[in-house]
Amino acid sequence: MHNSSKAQQSVYRDFAESTAVSALSFLAADARRLERFLAVTGLGPHNLRSAAEDPAFYASILEYVAGDERLLLDFASYAELAPEAVEQARQSLGGPAPV
Repeated sequence: MHNSSKAQQSVYRDFAESTAVSALSFLAADARRLERFLAVTGLGPHNLRSAAEDPAFYASILEYVAGDERLLLDFASYAELAPEAVEQARQSLGGPAPV
C-alpha cells in the first residue's frame, strides 16, 4: 500500500508539473501576459531558463495564475481544466495559497 501511495503522489506531481508547463506556455503565448508575469516575478529572458530548473518554479507559476481570478479562469479554459484542478495542482507542488 505504501508503494501505491508513492505512485499516486508521483502521478499528482506529474500532472501538477504538466499543468505548470501548460500555464507557462499560456502566459508566453500573449506578450502582455508574459511581460506582467516577468515583471511580477523579477524574471527576464536572461534567467527564465535557469529558473525553470528549480522545482519551486512550477509552484510559482501556478501560484501566479491562481492569484488572479480572471487569469485563472482564462488559463483553465485554455487548458480545458476546472479551476479547482489548477488549484489542486498548485497545492500538490507545495505552493502557498494565493492571496
